[in-house]
Amino acid sequence: MDRYGAGVQLRYNYRLYPTPGQQIALARAFGCARVVFNDGLRARREAREQDLPYISDAELSRQVITLAKATPERAWLGEVSAVVLQQALADLNTAYRNFFASVSGKRKGRALAPPRYRSRKDNRQAIRFTKNSRFKVLDNGRLRLPKIGELQVRWSRPLPSAPSSVTVVRDAAGRYFASFVVTTQQDETLPPVDSEVGIDLGLTHFAVLSDGTKVTAPRFLRRAARKLKRLQRALSRKQKGSNRRRKAVVKVARAHARVADTRRDWQHKLSTAIIRENQAVYVEDLCVAGLGRTRLAKSVHDAGWAAFTAMLEYKAARYGRTFGRVDRFLPSTRMCSACGGTNEKMALSVRAWDCPCGAAHDRDVNAALNVLAAGRAESRNDRGARVRPPAMAAPRDEAVTHPDAARTPRSVEGISALQSGEDVKTSRTACTR
Repeated sequence: MDRYGAGVQLRYNYRLYPTPGQQIALARAFGCARVVFNDGLRARREAREQDLPYISDAELSRQVITLAKATPERAWLGEVSAVVLQQALADLNTAYRNFFASVSGKRKGRALAPPRYRSRKDNRQAIRFTKNSRFKVLDNGRLRLPKIGELQVRWSRPLPSAPSSVTVVRDAAGRYFASFVVTTQQDETLPPVDSEVGIDLGLTHFAVLSDGTKVTAPRFLRRAARKLKRLQRALSRKQKGSNRRRKAVVKVARAHARVADTRRDWQHKLSTAIIRENQAVYVEDLCVAGLGRTRLAKSVHDAGWAAFTAMLEYKAARYGRTFGRVDRFLPSTRMCSACGGTNEKMALSVRAWDCPCGAAHDRDVNAALNVLAAGRAESRNDRGARVRPPAMAAPRDEAVTHPDAARTPRSVEGISALQSGEDVKTSRTACTR
C-alpha cells in the first residue's frame, strides 16, 4: 500500500474462472510477455558483452516489440495486447533500476542480483493490463480483457473505486486471480483509543502482547505435514514428463496453496483485531532471513512473521494508527521491564526469571513490555522530544581503547565510576547498552 497525497493505493484480489478457450488465450499472453522480457534481457546482455552503450527503454521497446512484430520469427506477438508486452518490458526496466540502485548503495537492504531469464516452467505466470488497454468491469460482473474476452469473476467484496490496473495471475495450483489496483480517497481513520501494545513474536506462542495476552502458534504447515508427505511421495514415484506426474505436481501445489491461504486468512484476522483495539503497535525488527538459515528454519517460515508485521504496518497507515519497529539488538528478553537492569543470557528453556530488584517476569510478557517501552521512546523521539541523555564532557584519562568508552553514564556518579575503573555494568547509575 502506498500513499499519494490524500489517496491510498490498495490491491484487491479476486478469483477468476476462465473458459478453456480463455485459458488458451491467457497462456498465449503469458508466453508472449515472457518472450519479450527475455528478448530485452538478452539484448542488453549482448550489448554489455560487446562494450556497447546501455540500450535505453525506448530503443529496447522499438527493437523487441515494434521491429520484432515485422519479422516472421516474432509475428505472433501481434496476437496479444500491446500493453501486455509493454508492461513486461517495464518490469525488466524496473529490475535493472533496482539492481543499479543496489550496486551503487542507493537502495537499502540486501544486495540485489541482476535480472535473469524467465522460464516457461515457472509455477507462477502473470500479465498486467493498464488503463491504456481499456479493460473494463462490466455491469454483469464480468471482466473484459483485450484479445482474451469476458472472464467470470467471483466478487467477494465490491471495489471502492475504479481500478487503475489489473494483473492476471496463474499460480502453481492452476488457479487464476485478478489483482486490481485501486485508489481510495475516503478517510478510514478509526476512532482513537487509549491502549498501546508491544508485541513479542515467537514460535511456541505466535504473538505475546504487553497486556499479557498470548496467541498460540497455529502451525499450519506442521499440521498439514502428513498429507504433504504422502502427496510428495506419490509425486516422486511418477515418471518424469508423464501426464500423471503433471497431475501429481498440481496436487502438491494445491495442498501448499491451502496451507498458505489458511495462514494468510488467520493473520489478516489477527492483525485487524490488534489494529482496531490499539492506537499504537510496536514490534521487534526481527531478521527473518537470518533465522530462516538456522535449524528452526521450517518453524520460522511456518510462522510467517514478516507477512504479519507487513499487515500490521499497512493497516496502521490505512486506519490512522501508529506503527513502529524496535531495534533487533534490544535485549528485550533479559532486560527487566521494572528497573531496566540487564540480566545474563538465558537459555530458551528458561521461560520465567526473577530480577535482583524483586520483580518476577514471564519471559515473553517481559519482552513485550520492553518492546512497548522502546517503541514509545522512539515515537516520542520522532516528535522532537529528548529521550537520550544530553552530551557531557568525557573524562580526561578516557581513551578510545577504553573498554567502557562506548557507554554513556547517566549521571556524575557514572563518570566517577569510569574514572575509578569500576565496571559500569555493575554500577547502579550506569545505563545499559
